[in-house]
Amino acid sequence: MAASELYTKFARVWIPDPEEVWKSAELLKDYKPGDKVLLLHLEEGKDLEYHLDPKTKELPHLRNPDILVGENDLTALSYLHEPAVLHNLRVRFIDSKLIYTYCGIVLVAINPYEQLPIYGEDIINAYSGQNMGDMDPHIFAVAEEAYKQMARDERNQSIIVSGESGAGKTVSAKYAMRYFATVSGSASEANVEEKVLASNPIMESIGNAKTTRNDNSSRFGKYIEIGFDKRYRIIGANMRTYLLEKSRVVFQAEEERNYHIFYQLCASANIPEFKMLRLGNANNFHYTSQGGSPVIEGVDDAKEMAHTRQACTLLGISESYQMGIFRILAGILHLGNVGFASRDSDSCTIPPKHEPLSIFCDLMGVDYEEMCHWLCHRKLATATETYIKPISKLQATNARDALAKHIYAKLFNWIVDHVNQALHSAVKQHSFIGVLDIYGFETFEINSFEQFCINYANEKLQQQFNMHVFKLEQEEYMKEQIPWTLIDFYDNQPCINLIESKMGILDLLDEECKMPKGTDDTWAQKLYNTHLNKCALFEKPRLSNKAFIIQHFADKVEYQCEGFLEKNKDTVFEEQIKVLKSSKFKMLPELFQDDEKAISPTSATSSGRIPLSRTPAKPTKGRPGQMAKEHKKTVGHQFRNSLHLLMETLNATTPHYVRCIKPNDFKFPFTFDEKRAVQQLRACGVLETIRISAAGFPSRWTYQEFFSRYRVLMKQKDVLSDRKQTCKNVLEKLILDKDKYQFGKTKIFFRAGQVAYLEKLRADKLRAACIRIQKTIRGWLLRKKYLRMRKAAITVQRYVRGFQARCYAKFLRRTRAAITIQKYWRMYVVRRRYKITRAATVVLQSYLRGYLARNRYRKILREHKAVIIQKWVRGWLARKHYRRSMRAIIYLQCCFRRMMAKRELKKLKIEARSVERYKKLHIGMENKIMQLQRKVDEQNKDYKCLMEKLTNLEGVYNSETEKLRNDLERLQLSEEEAKVATGRVLSLQEEIAKLRKDLEQTQSEKKSIEERADKYKQETEQLVSSLKEENTLLKQEKETLNHRIVEQAKEMTETMEKKLVEETKQLELDLNDERLRYQNLLNEFSRLEERYDDLKEEMSLMVNVPKPGHKRTDSTHSSNESEYTFSSEIAETEDIPLRTEEPSEKKVPLDMSLFLKLQKRVTELEQEKQAMQDELDRKEEQVLRSKAKEEERPQVRGAELEYESLKRQELESENKKLKNELNELRKALSEKSAPEVTAPGAPAYRVLMEQLATVSEELDVRKEEVLILRSQLVSQKEAIQPKNTMTDSTILLEDVQKMKDKGEIAQAYIGLKETNRLLESQLQAQKRSHENEAEALRGEIQSLKEENNRQQQLLAQNLQLPPEARIEASLQHEITRLTNENLYFEELYADDPKKYQSYRISLYKRMIDLMEQLEKQDKTVRKLKKQLKVFAKKIGELEVGQMENISPGQIIDEPIRPVNIPRKEKDFQGMLEYKKEDEQKLVKNLILELKPRGVAVNLIPGLPAYILFMCVRHADYLNDDQKVRSLLTSTINSIKKVLKKRGDDFETVSFWLSNTCRFLHCLKQYSGEEGFMKHNTTRQNEHCLTNFDLAEYRQVLSDLAIQIYQQLVRVLENILQPMIVSGMLEHETIQGVSGVKPTGLRKRTSSIADEGTYTLDSILRQLNSFHSVMCQHGMDPELIKQVVKQMFYIVGAITLNNLLLRKDMCSWSKGMQIRYNVSQLEEWLRDKNLMNSGAKETLEPLIQAAQLLQVKKKTDDDAEAICSMCNALTTAQIVKVLNLYTPVNEFEERVSVSFIRTIQMRLRDRKDSPQLLMDAKHIFPVTFPFNPSSLALETIQIPASLGLGFISRV
Repeated sequence: MAASELYTKFARVWIPDPEEVWKSAELLKDYKPGDKVLLLHLEEGKDLEYHLDPKTKELPHLRNPDILVGENDLTALSYLHEPAVLHNLRVRFIDSKLIYTYCGIVLVAINPYEQLPIYGEDIINAYSGQNMGDMDPHIFAVAEEAYKQMARDERNQSIIVSGESGAGKTVSAKYAMRYFATVSGSASEANVEEKVLASNPIMESIGNAKTTRNDNSSRFGKYIEIGFDKRYRIIGANMRTYLLEKSRVVFQAEEERNYHIFYQLCASANIPEFKMLRLGNANNFHYTSQGGSPVIEGVDDAKEMAHTRQACTLLGISESYQMGIFRILAGILHLGNVGFASRDSDSCTIPPKHEPLSIFCDLMGVDYEEMCHWLCHRKLATATETYIKPISKLQATNARDALAKHIYAKLFNWIVDHVNQALHSAVKQHSFIGVLDIYGFETFEINSFEQFCINYANEKLQQQFNMHVFKLEQEEYMKEQIPWTLIDFYDNQPCINLIESKMGILDLLDEECKMPKGTDDTWAQKLYNTHLNKCALFEKPRLSNKAFIIQHFADKVEYQCEGFLEKNKDTVFEEQIKVLKSSKFKMLPELFQDDEKAISPTSATSSGRIPLSRTPAKPTKGRPGQMAKEHKKTVGHQFRNSLHLLMETLNATTPHYVRCIKPNDFKFPFTFDEKRAVQQLRACGVLETIRISAAGFPSRWTYQEFFSRYRVLMKQKDVLSDRKQTCKNVLEKLILDKDKYQFGKTKIFFRAGQVAYLEKLRADKLRAACIRIQKTIRGWLLRKKYLRMRKAAITVQRYVRGFQARCYAKFLRRTRAAITIQKYWRMYVVRRRYKITRAATVVLQSYLRGYLARNRYRKILREHKAVIIQKWVRGWLARKHYRRSMRAIIYLQCCFRRMMAKRELKKLKIEARSVERYKKLHIGMENKIMQLQRKVDEQNKDYKCLMEKLTNLEGVYNSETEKLRNDLERLQLSEEEAKVATGRVLSLQEEIAKLRKDLEQTQSEKKSIEERADKYKQETEQLVSSLKEENTLLKQEKETLNHRIVEQAKEMTETMEKKLVEETKQLELDLNDERLRYQNLLNEFSRLEERYDDLKEEMSLMVNVPKPGHKRTDSTHSSNESEYTFSSEIAETEDIPLRTEEPSEKKVPLDMSLFLKLQKRVTELEQEKQAMQDELDRKEEQVLRSKAKEEERPQVRGAELEYESLKRQELESENKKLKNELNELRKALSEKSAPEVTAPGAPAYRVLMEQLATVSEELDVRKEEVLILRSQLVSQKEAIQPKNTMTDSTILLEDVQKMKDKGEIAQAYIGLKETNRLLESQLQAQKRSHENEAEALRGEIQSLKEENNRQQQLLAQNLQLPPEARIEASLQHEITRLTNENLYFEELYADDPKKYQSYRISLYKRMIDLMEQLEKQDKTVRKLKKQLKVFAKKIGELEVGQMENISPGQIIDEPIRPVNIPRKEKDFQGMLEYKKEDEQKLVKNLILELKPRGVAVNLIPGLPAYILFMCVRHADYLNDDQKVRSLLTSTINSIKKVLKKRGDDFETVSFWLSNTCRFLHCLKQYSGEEGFMKHNTTRQNEHCLTNFDLAEYRQVLSDLAIQIYQQLVRVLENILQPMIVSGMLEHETIQGVSGVKPTGLRKRTSSIADEGTYTLDSILRQLNSFHSVMCQHGMDPELIKQVVKQMFYIVGAITLNNLLLRKDMCSWSKGMQIRYNVSQLEEWLRDKNLMNSGAKETLEPLIQAAQLLQVKKKTDDDAEAICSMCNALTTAQIVKVLNLYTPVNEFEERVSVSFIRTIQMRLRDRKDSPQLLMDAKHIFPVTFPFNPSSLALETIQIPASLGLGFISRV
């Protein structure tokens, strides 16, 4: 198809624009050949007439389809040209925030001027091992490709990083080096990768500076070779530097800085060790203050100084050398402050005692006067004489600056050399990867010698780049067998020849430097004469005679000739250098001693940069003529040689290119300046790469990808089984011009624009199909809508008509009902009116009659009451008259009687006064006296009686008198009070009178108050009403507040519950974190252990002749100890029979651990000794307290003494062992071969021997104490025995008292004495027992002789009997024999029941032995029977044919043999017995040589664990702690050995994980602890361990199980990892949903399922395999769930990480594929009944990412839905997916930048991890829930296939 045919209406093109470089426009009408004007519509809405060039008639560049915009590889674009490249980079950088893009073999990196989270270790792990085209562009992808090609092709690699200053070259190179350091690791323990990375801060501090373009600009080029060994691990590095910018040391432009190291020193001037440098603020020094910008924003120079010093220390630069470097740098600063005073025009001086110069001389260690002299003078040498000439102030200043630059250059060289020495490795380098960080093409307003060298280097690099690109294109065409046509590309060899050829610019420059009177002007004239008008690339400016122009590959550059010669010569005064060489400061001469050419022009330009070789050459001894010849080398010549060496190195390697682009000059983050970007793209060769690609066949498709993408353009008949032929047939129909494409072996090659044409056809076809589908669907929808409306209308009509009918019927019913209601209503009204009238009449009658009756009743009642009142009134009047009359009568009587009494009284008074009266009175007195006398007598008698009564009453009277007196006093008091009260009453009466007056006033006031009160009441009522209203309002508020309080309480409870739940979750997370941390430590421990074993094996291999040594076992463990030192146990039991003994040098760690154990054992012995001493004192007190108790309990005390005796013997044996081990330790230390450590004079040896001496002394003391204790115990034993040896217990008390009083000799004597007595008594008892036994044996011999004779007779009789009767006879004889024997022994031991009992016990033992022998024989018989059956079956099969030929008569009847009646099986105890020497055989057969795929398949799940535990049970039953310890240690070490040997086999690891867990569960189940015995049967509880507590071994087994689980996870991860990306992302499970987009030069892995690719079914099959293996091995269900959860996490994490790093996978169709794949995984979980394992939750981030790809992404509601939906994804992941979202078809839309910003704003408060990728290496902490077994141990049979015939069931 012709290109002009693509310019149709609505086609989009690019037109040039002065501001935006290129602007997009749309055609308003089709282009026809011959048209001179194109009608265009710009994006901003304007119409434009675009005039074509009348000469070239070139059409504007076509724009790529939108689905191709933003591609990872620029070569994937259909139209390859400058605007397409620029637009693609801008879209990726601005819209998608992607800074890396491929351009064929080049990685284009745009500096974002912002820290991005894409360089973490998780990103490194994600790119490690991946193909370069499978992941998004990244510097790590380039590094991985270089590393992979180095390992695959065994060819050295180079990464060439170039770009402008500030483009990010240094950072890119740094990240590439970090990638190599992280991925490869180091081959030694010296952490070489850390040293390689540590060189960066050093080189940045001394070689980087702030410029106007970059805050950390590298002012030198460097090439770092990172060396690798044969296993491709880092072993070292080497650095070469180029063109250090020395002029920056003495001069900085405005807003720029000197090298960072100077400002770091000034910022750290307050550090104590820097006081001697006498530094201060950077503004105080001339060399650091010229730029006026001493501080970089966001950079702390003091901290950077600390990092620099730390890096120096890591690289082995000592503190003294560091201080020497800082002294030299400080001296340079002080040298810059040295000032000169002009004496005249030709001479100058330095002020006397000039402080800066004196400080410089002090720091440099040189003479002040000498340095002062040579700074102001120079020496001129002629052929005959030498002159000293003063120099002017300007020359002196230039000489000072030249000296400072020279010193700095030498110091830079010295530091680079020492860095290379630190990075050098003694191991032979197998290969290397070089990282070249070099300046890009530069052009400024004024370009000098530096820019000339830089652009010359870039010309060479560009030539190498072009040749490499051309070579790759040629190789690709030849590989695919495409007809090769010459591609025209720019060759810059003429420009290189102009610079470096003979009589070139450099040659002329060197020649002019040799001329005595050569100047820049004369050199310029030579250039004009030589090259002007002869070379098309060389031009002369019109208005200048001191400049020239060179046409470089990127642009024309005008160079100013001024300063070229001076910079090329680089003159430094020799006398100044000699002064520095004579310095007392040792380091300063070192800078010059290894290079005698210091004053030659070879060092550097005076204001330019210095080239450095890899390592400085050593001074060579030669003739002065040779030195002079060397002096003739110039900077340009040296730079050319270095550049040639670099090009040779690069040509010998496979190059990888990184081009760094600076997006803007203002360092704004993510701001893209099109003009600057185009300049750099042209300069760095990216557009040249595009041009070369576009000149050939830039678009390349595999046949399968082409078929998958353009299947829609084919008809069914066009599809053949041969994909290649199908594609050929279709292309011939679609593209008629065969020159537009070529068919290769595996790919189809297209010219530029053809893929766009095919995409247009595909889009048109899809658009037509969409229109047809839309037409059909719309018709179907409208018809469906019509039918729905018609059905609805009919339904409405039906319901309306029914409603009307119902309404009419309702009307009829209502009419009829109304008539009926009227009838009844009228009747009701009449009847009601009648009832009302009648009721009214009755009511009136009743009221009237009632009224009359009530009147009559009231009249009668009134009359009745009047009669009663009259009666009572009349009675009251009569009674009143009667009372008045009575009172009057009584009053009269009283008055009369008073009058009569007064008269009588008056008479009596008169008579009393007369004598006659007295006489009359005395008549009859005598009689009366006599009577009275009698009365007196009587009265006396009565008086006596009364006196008695009186006495009695007197007491009563006194008491009552007292009472009365008290009452009287009280009455008097009351009387006084009454008087007071009377006074008060009077006063109160007065007050009452006053009060009455006041009352009257008050009443008057009251009236007024009442009036006011009424008013107040009214006001109060109003106030009350208002208050009531307020009260109601307050009540309402109260209710609302109460309601709020309740709600708040609910909310608080809810929040508290939530907090509680969150805290619980946090605690669970903390627990999991702690568990994870512990398990990670275990993992690290196992890794170090494996590393130790590997090193041990390597050491054993390195030792040629093994020295004989003694393998010592640790004997410090007693039966009462439970300690377990795992590392020492490994050393004890590992490979005992398999390998020779270790050399004596390897005993040191073991002996040191032994030494620590000895110390611990000594302390334990001391504690035991103290305990025994306390026990002895307590027993002595008991003896003193109670003698009787001691006599009653002799047996108990005897048992205690026996126990103490055993303990004593054990302590003695332990002491002997300790002493032997100490001797061995001394021997091992004395025989050690390391003299610097264990020499007799060494400090460590002395300390160790002193400690050993003290320990041996302590052991001797303990031995003596044990002897004393033994003697005391013996004496106690004799004391508490019955009175056989002592007559009285007082002797014991005396002996005990003596033992306390006397010394050790007396105690030892007494002990020995008692021991002799005890031995004598024991000897006599043994003698008696021996005589008795001899007598018994004689009798037994006699009885046996008689029995023998009897048996012979019986045998002779039996031989004569028939066979049937022999068995019965033998049984009968045996019964009678045993009966007689029993009777005999009963009679024999009738008098001695003890002997009879011992006889019975021996008989039982004998019976048990016989039964065991019989059982073994039964086993043997059963085995032989089984074998016999097998042989019989085989023989029967062989003889079947023969038996058919035999007649029945030939068959001879054989005698019927007796049938063996099987014995009843023995009741086994669930234990297995083995011999100690068979332990290694047991471990070997059961663990080391057991193969899960072979024998173990048919075993009971966990059988090895059961067998091992049953062996442990038997050792526990025997109370053999050494056997238990040895078996468990051997088991653990053997399992580790198996896993180390076959650790990459899933079945092996799963098998031993299952058995380790079962072994652990058995130790718990049968431990005897109640928590583990709940589910046991009674029989299982009987099988519990009885003697040992193996809790510590349970912990060790648990740790071992954790290590095996982690190894299992690693194994399954290694198996699954290659499948996950292909199966979950790349493979199209739903075919045809996602089409293949055009890819670039770096092809991705195909998503079409080939034979070698993995699919989702592959993953499911692998999961099934894992699950079946784990179930087959009997793994715990909970553990299987944890493994499955871990597997699903790995699948989800790796899939999501790859999705986040692959732009081509982020599309709507891929989201559908992922969701389908996840649903298949969930279905697998349901099938396996594992939905509750937590595995589904681990896939939640992946599910949400897939949903995010499919949801709508336009409005704010969509953003809200996304934020609520994606709670398992971090903000960084959500934004990354949205940025990467790429439409696969034209019908999809990209996510707008505003929508992404909306998402970021909504998620800014979310607190989540900033990490982008999930940690695919994360392992969930594993737990082993207790799972008891219901299997009875006694029922377990051991298969013969295990080869364990040497163990027996017990």
